[in-house]
Amino acid sequence: MRSVVVPRHEAKVAEVAGCLRSGGVVLLPTDTVYGLAAMPTSDDAVSRIYAIKGRPGSRNLPIMVHAGDEIARLGGDINAAAARLLHSEYVPGPLTLAVGLIVSATPDWLSGRDEAAFRVPDDDWLRSVLAEAGPLLVTSANPHAEQPKESVPEILATLGGAPDLAVDGGIRAGLASTLVNCRAVPPAIERVGAVPAADIEAVLR
Repeated sequence: MRSVVVPRHEAKVAEVAGCLRSGGVVLLPTDTVYGLAAMPTSDDAVSRIYAIKGRPGSRNLPIMVHAGDEIARLGGDINAAAARLLHSEYVPGPLTLAVGLIVSATPDWLSGRDEAAFRVPDDDWLRSVLAEAGPLLVTSANPHAEQPKESVPEILATLGGAPDLAVDGGIRAGLASTLVNCRAVPPAIERVGAVPAADIEAVLR
């Protein structure tokens, strides 16, 4: 199977969201790097992302949402550290927050988990897709443990399978998001990316 490639300026939000809602896997340009996206309610699409990336099944996929307040609606436990970061200049932006989950408030697709990583991208088009489709599982579009590629042709040549749709937004040479575990005391920076560690520490002080 070959991916349908569409330039971003021609990619209609409703059509991209429709592909996702029908169980498709979509290669999307984000505000950092390209990502593979699927509806969390589509077991088949989620399994395909793992297969395409060669990602170990034991590693959960991050969740992208269109607004910070959606994290609490999905059962995210927003403690003081998470609240500070959510209200910082880095949200929307290249900051991923790992938070605990309030089990009684989570949707079925988060059942069995006590933690999830969330991000709000700083990209109006992508947030429109998220508003239309709902929360998405989105992970960087590269084989597991390899550095992200910068262009759609490079990405499609290296993945272990083809997404249904690839939205070509040109070169994406940014760093991946910085990941902060807000459950840890004190909060732990688990991956330094586009937001320097010193900036995170300044927000949390």
